[in-house]
Amino acid sequence: MTSLTAFLAANPDTILVTISQAKGSTPREQGAYMLVSPSASFGTIGGGQLEFMAIDNARALIGGEGMPEMDIPLGPDIGQCCGGRTRLSFSKVTPRVAADLESDRAAESAAYPRVILFGAGHVGQALVRALSPLPFSVTVIETRAEALKDLPPGIEARHVAMPEALVRDLAPGSAVLILTHDHALDFLIAREALARSDLAYVGMIGSATKRATFKSWLARETHGTISADPLILPIGGTAVHDKRPEVIAAMVAAELLTTLSKTD
Repeated sequence: MTSLTAFLAANPDTILVTISQAKGSTPREQGAYMLVSPSASFGTIGGGQLEFMAIDNARALIGGEGMPEMDIPLGPDIGQCCGGRTRLSFSKVTPRVAADLESDRAAESAAYPRVILFGAGHVGQALVRALSPLPFSVTVIETRAEALKDLPPGIEARHVAMPEALVRDLAPGSAVLILTHDHALDFLIAREALARSDLAYVGMIGSATKRATFKSWLARETHGTISADPLILPIGGTAVHDKRPEVIAAMVAAELLTTLSKTD
């Protein structure tokens, strides 16, 4: 996926299209924007005929024509049935505008919920790909350096010998996903995570049998001082019985979106 910085660098002649007003039912909210160059675009203002019209007008502006604003009713006349009304503003992306966009994007990203993946095996890799375009700040922690190669842009990678030692330093409100290649390591990480009461989510890949085994082990190791009840295991729920990594990743991504949105 192309980043904002990469798009701006590759497309110096660009128009910023912003939803300056949204009334009634509209596909995107006020403030949503996209960038349009002569041959590419970045972001979306909602798709459909509305977006096609915006792109055509932006490219007309690049060519010296077009309008600085458009007021578009989202009805049958343009083949959309939202029923609302959207006002669009168009402006050239100057170096100052580009810097402001990047600053705003950085501030937005800094406020994203933090998701920490312990393990980058088959499911971990699929989950990283599923999470990378979503509004999360994702870190992958691994004991195997080779598993951290070729991660998507924007994903932080950490190669460490003792992942469980990092849990106590995670930011409050983080989501922890435990998917290592070693059940014993999974258990150590989970014990450290469950010892905290300020994490938004603690999940582990596995089965009902693995949960029972972990629960017994945790009770024995901690003399009952740490409960396994907050642990999500299996991650992704049980509604879909499909163990392919990509399916598990999709289910977990939905679970995280639902869980972490409640903490905002």
